[in-house]
Amino acid sequence: MSNFDFGIALVFSLVVFVLGLSFARGGNSVKSFFAAGGAVPWWISGLSLFMSFFSVGTFVVWGSIAYKSGMVAVVIQTTMSIAGFIVGFIIAPKWNKTNALTAAEFISQRLGFATQKFYTYIFLFISLFSGGAFLYPVGKMIEVTVGLPLELSIILLGALIIIYTAVGGLWAVLVTDVLQFVVLTAAVLIVVPLAFDQIGGISQFIQATPPDFFALTNSEYDWLFMAAFGFYNMVFIGGSWAYVQRYTSVKNPQDAKKVGWLFGGLYLFAPLIWMLPPMIYRAMHPDTSQVDAEGAYLLISQQVVPDGLMGLILGAMVFATASSVNTTLNIAAGVFTNDIYKPVRKSASSKETMIVARSATFIFGILAVCVALSVTTMGGIVEVAFSLAAITGVALFLPPIWAMFSKYQTGRAVVSATCISLAVNAFFKFVAPDTLGFSLARSPEMLVGVLVPIASMLTFELYYRAKKSTCPQYQLYQLSQEKQKSQINADEQADDDSAANMYGRKIIAIGILLIGLMIAALGLLANTGGIIISAIGLFIILCGVVIYPSNLKMHVSELSQRF
Repeated sequence: MSNFDFGIALVFSLVVFVLGLSFARGGNSVKSFFAAGGAVPWWISGLSLFMSFFSVGTFVVWGSIAYKSGMVAVVIQTTMSIAGFIVGFIIAPKWNKTNALTAAEFISQRLGFATQKFYTYIFLFISLFSGGAFLYPVGKMIEVTVGLPLELSIILLGALIIIYTAVGGLWAVLVTDVLQFVVLTAAVLIVVPLAFDQIGGISQFIQATPPDFFALTNSEYDWLFMAAFGFYNMVFIGGSWAYVQRYTSVKNPQDAKKVGWLFGGLYLFAPLIWMLPPMIYRAMHPDTSQVDAEGAYLLISQQVVPDGLMGLILGAMVFATASSVNTTLNIAAGVFTNDIYKPVRKSASSKETMIVARSATFIFGILAVCVALSVTTMGGIVEVAFSLAAITGVALFLPPIWAMFSKYQTGRAVVSATCISLAVNAFFKFVAPDTLGFSLARSPEMLVGVLVPIASMLTFELYYRAKKSTCPQYQLYQLSQEKQKSQINADEQADDDSAANMYGRKIIAIGILLIGLMIAALGLLANTGGIIISAIGLFIILCGVVIYPSNLKMHVSELSQRF
């Protein structure tokens, strides 16, 4: 990368950071800080949900599979589309109807405070390690590309993320996600035609690939794996506490549906476009033994894009991964403030809870930085934590989702189902290979991780239905829901939503306009692909103008009529 690329990456980072800090004025209550006041437009929340799945790992892991196995990588990711549509139709609106600020708040109301504490402590532990482990590869990327020492890279990036999230709250996270979507989508739309041009066209690309490159499955990723992975993603997208935040922060259940539908729609088309660059790179460099498959995405980008644009892509990739850390810190601080601190300090004022919220963000951020700095020395522990996170998705998130739809499930039942599932999954993952001398292949492992929680919950459901006794906790929850609804001032909430939406749209539109101008300018300076790059930049500028709040456009129209 050239100095020009580094300069563009720095400018882009400063734009995102400054725009995120602009939301400091709106974070004056817990609801505004952790749920954006319940005022987020559905399309912003949907794009944020979509981008929450992206990180450096997206380009490294999925890019590697696409380089090695071709179309299989596209099919795996398409299962997320089906999961997203199911979540949109069924699960997302149900979360919105709970009127809970966090998933932990719903668990407390529906299943009891003891159950909520059980899930909260597990969630905070996993969040601490996942936040630190997300931070490590970003620091590693900065070390490799910029030349800063790894420890300094992690500390500087961690400080940036902590300040950004502690000051701006959820809106800052949402802005980051939307701008990353714009830049990375623009980048892949630029890289794909330039890559096709370099290889000689689509027909040449097809001829240069291996015979089974466009097969939908292979021996490692078969249809059994696809089905289990699709169900896993449905539960993960519908139940992960960070993603639940995207459904509860919009205005009503219909908007929550649209969040899931937008996610599903994007994942219906995006995987093929996103995976084409490493697939094309395989056609250019067919000898897999001579190519670092995990670097295929960056390698082809460096090969075809002009100076400056690579810096923009790198900046977006760094912030896309950093956004995962932002989201983790925001929801972890939200759970601590709303579900641990407030029940203890019931008389706490709004000002006090906001101090706690921002302090919690700083503390969790510092702990995440410490974990990232310790990755090289405690890699075994981090690997175990990530393995646990991978096998606990359905075990942790399915029981609370099930309890939303069932009046029979109790706190004891969902905790028991989670413990049974975790124990079985941990046995096959960590104990069986050493003690029994066997380990599950990828598809059976995924299937066990899905079927055990389902079987456990179904057993409890049938048992309680046979007893024909409705759970007392459910009856109390219904009464509290009715009381909560009667206390909502709809008119006041609508006014707050309108003001928050207007300001959020304004900041996002400004960011999109600036990104469009940067890309269009880079197109004018490019020695190859200048027309394509400039055209995409102009289209992004047009999108920014359309998104900008209509009241300004009305003023512009009035002025033009006067003159």
